[in-house]
Amino acid sequence: MEKFRVLELYSGIGGMHYALKGELVPCRAVMLEFSESGLTLDDFNRLQFDMILMSPPCQPFTRIGLQGDVFDPRAKSFLYILDLLPRLTKLPKFLLLENVKGFETSSARDALVKTLRDCGYSYQEFLLSPTCLGIPNSRLRYFLIARATPGSFSFQTTAEVGWRFHTHTSDSSVTHVAMSGTRTGLSHMRCNTPVLEILEGFPKSEKGDSAAPVSDACAPSAGGDSSRVLYKMETVQDLEKKRLQDADESVRRIQDFLEEEEEEEEGGVRQSKEQYLLPPKTLLRYALLMDIVTPSCRRSVCFTKGYGHYVEGTGSVLQSCMDTQVETAFASLDSLSEEQKLVQLSKLGLRYFTPREIANLMGFPAEFSFPEKTSTKQLYRVLGNSLNVLVVARLIALMVA
Repeated sequence: MEKFRVLELYSGIGGMHYALKGELVPCRAVMLEFSESGLTLDDFNRLQFDMILMSPPCQPFTRIGLQGDVFDPRAKSFLYILDLLPRLTKLPKFLLLENVKGFETSSARDALVKTLRDCGYSYQEFLLSPTCLGIPNSRLRYFLIARATPGSFSFQTTAEVGWRFHTHTSDSSVTHVAMSGTRTGLSHMRCNTPVLEILEGFPKSEKGDSAAPVSDACAPSAGGDSSRVLYKMETVQDLEKKRLQDADESVRRIQDFLEEEEEEEEGGVRQSKEQYLLPPKTLLRYALLMDIVTPSCRRSVCFTKGYGHYVEGTGSVLQSCMDTQVETAFASLDSLSEEQKLVQLSKLGLRYFTPREIANLMGFPAEFSFPEKTSTKQLYRVLGNSLNVLVVARLIALMVA
């Protein structure tokens, strides 16, 4: 196989680099944390790269941010790259970009695909989550792969894209959202033959544009009024969706990604994970907002840079003591004193996922490690800003095939 010289921009903690290694693509990588327009056209020409991998700052495009798009100063360096690309002495053969969901409707995306068309690239765009590779973690992201002409992608149909991307799971569960050279509104498009799945982890009967993944403790089948709130602000419908997700055997269980446990303390909470137990104030204040999973679950919420500092919407917490059911612990909490509530909730042994466990869910290999003196808060921040290595690895393999 041809050996590629790869330029990785906005390299972060090296997710793209590990994706290259994981797919055994022969390459020499040049990693640059490119946040300012400090490199000139001559600098880029001297690098003589065959492939660009990049994950530009996502803040201009996040749904919970200001959505400044191209007017956000943090988009400046990306626009500078788009300005340089047509003027390079030698165009790279391949380009891969990752960003948050929301980028697909941005002006920055429009500028990107216009530049690619003007340079003669063919390209494909996707919205993908690790669940389509059997990983029990929702992390829906926008991806684009591009290939310079002459030449084209080795796949010709959306069905073939899905087969190549999704070979090791039981069905084709990824939604291909745009074909080369088209502008179609990725977040709403459906092909006649769905191949790549826009929504993360839902069984086929639950898919649809308006659906949203829900993740919490594994729940039994529930019947009756679907809008009736049961416990922990959960409805019958919520619990049924979770039950269906946990019945999807194409997705692995959380327990496959956990660190090995050491000796056991009284109550079933492991000594090695004691530092990750949720503090009493957090339990009392945010109990109803926590997204709780158990080792046997097949889902978890996307981990963000605020994990361990904020509770709502930053990632799931793990129930480490299985002697008490979640619905039992949350029963009649309103009628209890704070002290009684704390005793009740503590029976669950709720803890944060460790940084290593999050890295496992994000596809980083066993040899990946952090500097010894890095704080836990900083570990969560950099992991939350990273990407899923296995999803990128599969896209690189598709791109260069």
